[in-house]
Amino acid sequence: MVEFDFSGFAGKNILVVGGAGFVGSNLVRMLLKLNTDLHITVVDNFMSAEPENLPQHPLLNVIIGSISEESVLSKINDVYQYIFHLATYHGNQSSIHDPLADHAHNTYTTLRLLNHIKDFENIIKLVYSSAGCSVAKKTFEDAEETTEDAPLEIRQDSPYSISKIIGEFYSVYFHKQHSVPTVRARFQNVYGPGEILGAGQWRGTPATIWRNVTPTFIYKSLKNMPMPLENEGIATRDFIFVEDICRGLMLCALRGEPGDVYNIGSGVETSIRLLAETINSITGNAAGIKLLPRRSWDTSGKRFASIAKSKEKLRFEAQVDLKTGLSITINWTQENLHFIEQTMHKHSAQLKYSIWL
Repeated sequence: MVEFDFSGFAGKNILVVGGAGFVGSNLVRMLLKLNTDLHITVVDNFMSAEPENLPQHPLLNVIIGSISEESVLSKINDVYQYIFHLATYHGNQSSIHDPLADHAHNTYTTLRLLNHIKDFENIIKLVYSSAGCSVAKKTFEDAEETTEDAPLEIRQDSPYSISKIIGEFYSVYFHKQHSVPTVRARFQNVYGPGEILGAGQWRGTPATIWRNVTPTFIYKSLKNMPMPLENEGIATRDFIFVEDICRGLMLCALRGEPGDVYNIGSGVETSIRLLAETINSITGNAAGIKLLPRRSWDTSGKRFASIAKSKEKLRFEAQVDLKTGLSITINWTQENLHFIEQTMHKHSAQLKYSIWL
């Protein structure tokens, strides 16, 4: 196992925008476990999160609202050494359903935050969470690892991926124009404990509940339901455990070069079919798979990240392999099944069909 030194956060004030979400809440917990005298402020409007995600802790302060709101921004003063910007409009399908909402809660939030803090003097690093899907080659043929300097395609699959790359544009601009020490972290497909199906507000589509492939597969597998495989599960992704993504974010803050970008992933290409089969094997689900058509909007079929730069510059390397991470996540899901189903059920009135399909 690689030893990571996070002592640089000691005594620091840290702002986590979107800190109650899946990744944000895991990051907050990991920072608090460092046992230093750091102080954390979380900003979150609970659009895709639940208050229960956050621990009760004397070193944690929570501001409820969107970072795009003036009433919230007025509480953000020049006292923070590290800022993690993780707020987003979750995710592709919700953004396709409502591009204006995606703009308001993804693109606009990034611009408002950067513009607000552009003259702050105490910031050591601002880490912006971007998305690997925005730069990955759009292909269902054999994938090649996506490097940080991969050419950007004008054709994008969703307003979400557009918003994420626009956030990178703004991060680069504010670094160049105002010397804001931004570092861009390109997420791959994150999974792990704390991702709650149905968390937050209804966003207009069943993807509000069936948010991401891994928690959806785990839930259905535990319920002895067949795995829904679009396009026979031939798509591939780079799956990374949530604790690893948080370690990557922390290393971006401590070691990342201002103005630069780093892939935070496992570097391993895994098919969606293999993901489903692995989860069914761990849970003992005999229901198998259910073949569905290919998603019409999705052209980013096969992709995984190059992690060479992150390994060299950040000394980052994922520590949790997929089978181990899935086993941990399955156990967490079993232990929290009642709460997860509560969050799923609160959206049932908006659905035209059963959430159990």
